[in-house]
Amino acid sequence: MEHIKITLPDGSIREYAAGITALDVAKDISEGLARNVLAAKVDGEVWDATRPISADAELHLLTWNDDDGKNTFWHSSAHLLAEALEALYPGIKLGIGPPIENGFYYDIDFGDYQFSANDFNKVEQKMLELAREDNTYKRIDISKDEAIAYFKEKEDPYKLDLLDRLEDGSITFYEQGNFTDLCKGPHIPSTSKIKAVKLLNVAGAYWLGDEKSKQLTRVYAVSFPKQKELKEHLHMLEEAKKRDHKKLGKELELFTFSQKVGAGLPIWLPKGTAIRERLERFMRQAQIERGYVPVVTPHIGKKELYVTSGHYEKYGEDSFQPIKTPNEDEEFLLKPMNCPHHCEIYKFKPHSYKDLPLRVAEFGTVYRYEQSGELNGLARVRGFTQDDAHIFCTQDQIKSEFIDVIDLVMYVFKKLGFEEFTAQISLRDKEDRSKYIGSDENWEKAEQAIIEAASERDLKTVTEYGEAAFYGPKLDFMVKDTIGRKWQLGTIQVDYNLPERFELEYVGSDNQKHRPVMIHRAPFGSLERFIGILIEHCAGDFPLWLSPEQITVLSISEKFNGYAEKVLKYLNNHDIRGFVDDRNEKIGKKIRDAEVSKIPFMLIVGEKEAENQQISVRKHKEGDQGTMSLNEFVGYFNNLIVD
Repeated sequence: MEHIKITLPDGSIREYAAGITALDVAKDISEGLARNVLAAKVDGEVWDATRPISADAELHLLTWNDDDGKNTFWHSSAHLLAEALEALYPGIKLGIGPPIENGFYYDIDFGDYQFSANDFNKVEQKMLELAREDNTYKRIDISKDEAIAYFKEKEDPYKLDLLDRLEDGSITFYEQGNFTDLCKGPHIPSTSKIKAVKLLNVAGAYWLGDEKSKQLTRVYAVSFPKQKELKEHLHMLEEAKKRDHKKLGKELELFTFSQKVGAGLPIWLPKGTAIRERLERFMRQAQIERGYVPVVTPHIGKKELYVTSGHYEKYGEDSFQPIKTPNEDEEFLLKPMNCPHHCEIYKFKPHSYKDLPLRVAEFGTVYRYEQSGELNGLARVRGFTQDDAHIFCTQDQIKSEFIDVIDLVMYVFKKLGFEEFTAQISLRDKEDRSKYIGSDENWEKAEQAIIEAASERDLKTVTEYGEAAFYGPKLDFMVKDTIGRKWQLGTIQVDYNLPERFELEYVGSDNQKHRPVMIHRAPFGSLERFIGILIEHCAGDFPLWLSPEQITVLSISEKFNGYAEKVLKYLNNHDIRGFVDDRNEKIGKKIRDAEVSKIPFMLIVGEKEAENQQISVRKHKEGDQGTMSLNEFVGYFNNLIVD
């Protein structure tokens, strides 16, 4: 009998008979582990845990704690949803049902049936009934002709359309109970692992996103292996509604949108502008201390610039239409990226190895014509500003530059209260190297430099093979916010492509010409998206140093408005920002309004305070902090800023 070697994540190697499954390996390790296994990664590819392994392989067992485990669970739940809907609404036609970031959906043609949120409960009950049947998910290899015949009999035009796009020999069905679907998988071992489900909403969706195709009904849902986890998730969704940056942005008067200006083009109001400018100042100072040189480049560039860089090919479809000038054949584009402009800055003059690294930084605004249906507050816009920087360095400098950028990202996260994060190291595909540019030697050096840099900074990392960009490996930071959602914030990328396309050079110590390596980095990424995430992370209660209005001086009556103005002027002179609320309102209402506006400190002044040259201090959410002199408050405030 042929034997194979299975290498586990800890480096240990176990020997088994060929045809062993990942689930069998899990059982061999421990029954408890086997009960939690949802799928497996075999040589970097996600498989069914019940699929036979016939050759030596690296194996990573996937549970609910792994993103790929969750995705497999939700993909399988989408099949369960389709099975329940088919049982309750005979004759419906099925589209596609993929997992998404937090759950899954299925696109359905309900025909003459009416389907709404009123039907959610009976669908959920049916799903749980089917889950309890403990049906296994069976993978079936099938020929294209057989698959076509099956769905012709079911008169399902959507599956037939999908089959038309697939090659014979690559087609699989998955079956659970009485339900069969066209699917490449993978899936969890059995329906019984699905213990809690919730349908969330319904929306219209064109078949495969084509506006010329029929509009189907997209049913969104989420599922969990425990009821407790569903309860926690629903609580998180309610909390997320309260923190929605679109809602808070309006209430706190931070930004707005205007149809006359154009969809996806945010307008920053005074308070939002104050936050944005403080973030920029914070980053500019941090960059100057780390040896970056600030530059400014135009919002447009000649089309040829982006043809050279490859951005026209990549973003042409998603860019605004070219700007034609009176000169024949002359076209400009709103810039989709800052990097081509920075390459031209590098080319301004010859460089020696002694000039490197050259760190060029810009808050540069770029433009992409996103589809209107994809626009989402500050998270997805058509014009956004990046805290963009490009480091031109030698191959031997990659590691030290990576460490410096990691330190900058850590500094940003700490300052803004992002405490939990994971760094994803994205490397080349282990087998297929054809899609990457640059020599194997350079790639190996760059990948090793990133791995060592992350290790030296003791980062919690995951490594993903095949996730590198075609032009170089990268490091992405995945941050958890205060309610447990994950966001991609900050990225560091090595680039061999643009130096080649722009023919960038430096003279080395050997007096020969060499190509520099280019490192892209943006700790904020898009300022718009970053601020949107920050609003939701802190629910509008910004760090004290960043708050647009740090104090409001509340006069008990108009008799004390003069003293209130004197207090404000004194604090302004000590770099504390705010305003006087001298409205003819009761002090209770002024306090309530300041709380709603999330102003960190309310300074109350009346007869006693004016006589003693003091203020009564209230802190947002915490209440009375006692009476202080102005000088005492400045010291108290500054200690909080430093903390």
